[in-house]
Amino acid sequence: MNQKSTGKAALWLLLIPYIGLLWVPFYNFREPELFGFPFFYWYQLLWVPITAALIWVAYRSMRDGE
Repeated sequence: MNQKSTGKAALWLLLIPYIGLLWVPFYNFREPELFGFPFFYWYQLLWVPITAALIWVAYRSMRDGE
């Protein structure tokens, strides 16, 4: 697999957080709680570092010269 196809494949990773956060009925619950936060809130907050990691992977795969 060459670099261009690898980079384009990595861009598909960016759909994961989009789908995970767009489908609200999946996480529209109060239980289980984590440190007093309902599931609805900590599920969304959990996606912040996950999304950052996926963006980093996509960025690294799209950089020229590496």
